[in-house]
Amino acid sequence: MTDAALRKRRDPHDEKSLPMPPSPKQDLKKVNGLHQRQEQQHQLAHRATFVGLVILSFFVSFYKIWYPAQVVFDEVHFGKFAGYYLRRSYFFDVHPPLAKMMIAAVGYLIGYDGHFEFTNIGDDYIENNVPYVALRSLPATLNVLCVCLVYSIMKQSGYSLSICALTTALMVFDSALVAQHRLIMLDSMLIFFMLATVYCYIRFRKLRYQEFSTGWWFWLVATGINMALTLSVKLVGLFLVITIGIAVLVDLWALFDIKRGLDMNHFMRHFYARAIALIIIPIAVYLFWFYIHFAILVESGPGDSFMSTHFKETLQNSATKMKSLEINYYDNITLLHKDTEAYLHSHDLQYPLRYDDGRISSKGQQVVGIKEFDMNSWWQVLPTKDLDDDEIKDGVKVHHNDIIRLKHLETGTILLTHDVASPLLSTNEEVTTVEPDTRYNETLFKLILEDSNNNDVWHTHLSPFKLLHMDTKVAVWTHDQALPEWGLGLQDVNGNKNTNENSNYWVAQEIMGKNATEINMNKKQEIKSMLFLRKFLELQGRMLSHNAGLTKPHPYQSSPISWPFMVRGISYWSNNDTREQIYMTGNLVGWYLGTASVAIYAGILLADTLARHRGIEPIDGPVRQRFIYNGGFFVLLWLLHYAPFFIMGRALFLHHYLPAAVCNYMLLGAVLQFMLIDGIDSPVSKLQRNPEALRHRYNSIVSIVQASPDTKSYVAFALILICQIAVFVFLAPLIYGSPGLSVSQVLHRKIYSSWDLQYGKHHGERE
Repeated sequence: MTDAALRKRRDPHDEKSLPMPPSPKQDLKKVNGLHQRQEQQHQLAHRATFVGLVILSFFVSFYKIWYPAQVVFDEVHFGKFAGYYLRRSYFFDVHPPLAKMMIAAVGYLIGYDGHFEFTNIGDDYIENNVPYVALRSLPATLNVLCVCLVYSIMKQSGYSLSICALTTALMVFDSALVAQHRLIMLDSMLIFFMLATVYCYIRFRKLRYQEFSTGWWFWLVATGINMALTLSVKLVGLFLVITIGIAVLVDLWALFDIKRGLDMNHFMRHFYARAIALIIIPIAVYLFWFYIHFAILVESGPGDSFMSTHFKETLQNSATKMKSLEINYYDNITLLHKDTEAYLHSHDLQYPLRYDDGRISSKGQQVVGIKEFDMNSWWQVLPTKDLDDDEIKDGVKVHHNDIIRLKHLETGTILLTHDVASPLLSTNEEVTTVEPDTRYNETLFKLILEDSNNNDVWHTHLSPFKLLHMDTKVAVWTHDQALPEWGLGLQDVNGNKNTNENSNYWVAQEIMGKNATEINMNKKQEIKSMLFLRKFLELQGRMLSHNAGLTKPHPYQSSPISWPFMVRGISYWSNNDTREQIYMTGNLVGWYLGTASVAIYAGILLADTLARHRGIEPIDGPVRQRFIYNGGFFVLLWLLHYAPFFIMGRALFLHHYLPAAVCNYMLLGAVLQFMLIDGIDSPVSKLQRNPEALRHRYNSIVSIVQASPDTKSYVAFALILICQIAVFVFLAPLIYGSPGLSVSQVLHRKIYSSWDLQYGKHHGERE
């Protein structure tokens, strides 16, 4: 090339005629403008998707909510409890009061007076003029709001539009959630407040670099309030408290880092803020609902029998108190076992000399439990101290810790227990009777009143008591097991060596020759007061002990290991005339994928840990952080709402898994985001590795703002959702109780042979 040509090529006038490449400032300005426009479009797409899913959820939740017009499953409990609130009658339940009060509030607003008793499954609502549709609308509405919260949680966690939509849609078409959350039950309230807590905590965490700002405080306090509301619905809300507690401890541990320039004053400000918002305020909120509970339930009701004498005396118009009389020595009384409601009874039959297993008895007079009162159920209270005639005439009251003897009126013999094995339980002692003038020391029993601190005088009805044998230190006890034919099939009574069991309590019922109602009619009932905290602590203790005692077998109970696989569902309702039924079970597609997502998450976490240990970082930093930490939070939620049930001794059902199932859906969304979106070699990843790409290719800027699924990912999402909807539609007749299914159609929907579907028994199976 000649020098002239070179000069011509370098001529500045010629260079001006060529288009100049955009400067970095111009590029950034265009990027910002495009980013704003794309962000607006993105937010518009989110809103449209959100609204569409809410409308869809509303239709699915409220479809045929008026059907069946009969009491379904646990509506017998929670509808009844709402009625007690409206009538202000005291009742007892193992769950805290908030959800039941919410149902009662709906009834109050629509003018329902709580007259219906919800006695049996299948009782007709329309005949009894019950506004059941309005009552069912509360849990159904909360189900729709749960859908809103799941979408918002996924969006605030930084997941793509398609993942937010898919995760939420899977929840919309979950068979178990729809079946459960359109009935008068508590789970929709529990899950709603649980999700609200998760949403508030995520919003709080997003403001961690704006610490102690107004927004930071708002979301922190909102987390604590919603956490308390969750616990105020059911005690399993403790699982959420533990989850948030662990997350907060991890957060504080990160702040307690000397490498980051630890300032103890700054750290303690964070600690006190969390203590106030997540401990003190939640405790106050939890106590508040019990305060309202006691303020409403001022009338005596069916829950009286669960509470102490002092508690009962704080209630108005106590029927129990009207039937109660003080017990004096030489009174003839009946004794009823508190748990089994069997009367202490004896008759002139004797124990056989030798039992079927070869053990020898005392061949003494039988002492048994009987359900129906008869004349052999009267016992006379004898003193063990000398009383003169004037004292006996005036009446000497029996007190707590008095040593007494009990005389069986019909046979004139004295109650006794001794070191002889009982007929059915060789570890417990035989209870019998002996002639009055024999074996005196073995006929002595200490009277131990349950609530002696409030009143140490023995009363009928009001004073549960234990009879502790002075010689062998056992308590008189009975259980449901029946004696053989020689005992007329009556209930076994024996001496229980475990004297601390709650089932050792009895209650005196009647005093021969005295009409308690007539005696108390002219007496003015004194309404006593009791400190709120004493009421609260007593009720909490009764709730915990009674909940732990719910061990009675149920035909639809199931074990936690079977829940993710839906081996057993729950038959909620059936109608023999129209061959309809409601059967609660999960959606196989969503639940199986959710279970698989746990294994996938664990596998990826393990592989990443091993790789990083060898100095390899297979996952980009931001992607890894979201998958490990955000997905790990969902794993923790799922695990702590599921694993504790394995150590519970009470009867359990599939619906106990529903909170964990919702958490599992969110984890599934996190796993799908990682596998099908974050794994794409998107322009974002390229730009992060090579920032100069911005200068070289302006046309790629539009795709830089956010990674999006490719075609294969959309196909996978569509396939998952179509399968979820297909299974939902397939099971819909069992969810909504639709009429018209033939036996063959019911059998066709019996995916597992262990499903207890009505009207769908195979040949040879029992109906």
